[in-house]
Amino acid sequence: QLCRANPDVKFERNAAGDLIVMSPTGGETGSYNAEISADFVIWNRQTQLGKVFDSSTCFKLPKGGNRSPDVAWIALDRWNQLDREQQRKFPPITPDFVLELLSPTDTLEKTQAKMQEYMNSGVKLGWLIDRDNHYVEIYRTDQPIEVLKRPEQLSGEDVLPGFILKMNFIW
Repeated sequence: QLCRANPDVKFERNAAGDLIVMSPTGGETGSYNAEISADFVIWNRQTQLGKVFDSSTCFKLPKGGNRSPDVAWIALDRWNQLDREQQRKFPPITPDFVLELLSPTDTLEKTQAKMQEYMNSGVKLGWLIDRDNHYVEIYRTDQPIEVLKRPEQLSGEDVLPGFILKMNFIW
């Protein structure tokens, strides 16, 4: 009801059930989000391996959270297991890949907790990009977080086969 009564406000809910009001991004972050999303869309159109989602999509995660990553990707075979109604609403599925671009309105600690929530829900690969401090945290299933200082590119590994995100325009 709250969401319907406030259609211009973006809400998320963490796994503990806490409601989180998400601030809109500023122009700089919005531009970087669009550029990054475009790379994913172009790769996905060429490979046709899945579905790409932007930050306006809210996923109902199995552990109870409703989350909207800046970029998400789901393998086509998993996406096609959802019926049309599930695909149209908040999809009850964990993305295979998520990306969060830290913005000035985000705190690192809360965004790291969000990334951990994604991983606990079954995400296979996640990237947390901190432009201001020039590093990326890479989250993988059942592995410690890897921190890369100012990487030139990021690989989609076996989750996003053949995908490379060039980082030169981000730094």
